[in-house]
Amino acid sequence: MKVGIISVAHMHAYSYARALKQLEGVELAGIADPDQERGGAAARRFGVQFFPDIDGLLDSDIDAVIVTSENVKHREHVLAAARVGKHVLCEKPLATILQDAREMIEACKKNGVELMTAFPVRFNPSIARAREMIKEGRLGRILAIKGTNRGKNPGGWFVDPSLSGGGAVMDHTVHVVDVMRWFMGSEVREVYAEVDRLPSAGGIDEAGILTMEFDNGVFATLDCSWSRNRAFPTWGDVTLEIVGTEGALSVDAFAQKLHVYTDDQGVSWDYWGDDMDVGMIREFVVSIREGRSPSVTGEDGLKAVEVALAAYRAAETQTPVILR
Repeated sequence: MKVGIISVAHMHAYSYARALKQLEGVELAGIADPDQERGGAAARRFGVQFFPDIDGLLDSDIDAVIVTSENVKHREHVLAAARVGKHVLCEKPLATILQDAREMIEACKKNGVELMTAFPVRFNPSIARAREMIKEGRLGRILAIKGTNRGKNPGGWFVDPSLSGGGAVMDHTVHVVDVMRWFMGSEVREVYAEVDRLPSAGGIDEAGILTMEFDNGVFATLDCSWSRNRAFPTWGDVTLEIVGTEGALSVDAFAQKLHVYTDDQGVSWDYWGDDMDVGMIREFVVSIREGRSPSVTGEDGLKAVEVALAAYRAAETQTPVILR
């Protein structure tokens, strides 16, 4: 199977490229990027052909693409791939407005290709095991969930709303909301949020706290802030505290690490455990080979974006937003 990458604007493109290289019977067949310096450097790094525009890549004999462009360009690139019959794995957030997400989903269905949203956290073993325990009834009826996805301000196009569609709330809400939905098979029906920014952030939101209620009555909170400083050992975290009638469960998705202390670098984290990106890319590839929909769909991406956009509306109006 031949897979191409459309844009390496998002840093996850490099991890996904490495994951493709690890899978048997899969070839990273090319990288397209309108930024020739950025894209050319990535193509040389991975030893693949570089395409200065996406049409060249899409006209080649690839089977699928991974879209890791700036958030607002997802629609353009997914629609272009769907029109020529290429399956698509699209970076989160799936889109920055709901209409774009709906058009992407419809275009892929119309052209008979699969659309998968890049939610790699589902493929983290601790997250998957937590879901198994919930489904087995080990915690009883779920009452409440507290989640975090805190990280550093990534800078660059992420802090340009015309390219990102939003800051920390847009960037970090979608991962954990998707996991909560997946755990419970329930949708968010009400959102309230507090959103703020520092003067140094250039007008983009860096801090967000969401309060959500699900259809099943579960109460959930999420800290989705870019609250880590530049010296923090890693880009972010994903943690969950799940409270049920029969017990409670704590999950740290990035606990498979060593703390390394050095004079010149201070504290750093050296990961030794499972690679959730490889698990996600493998699911994308296997779903195409087996002719089935991937376990994470475009609709999953749409639902997560819906919550992030509702959080912005709630913060602006200072009132809860009802989704259904």
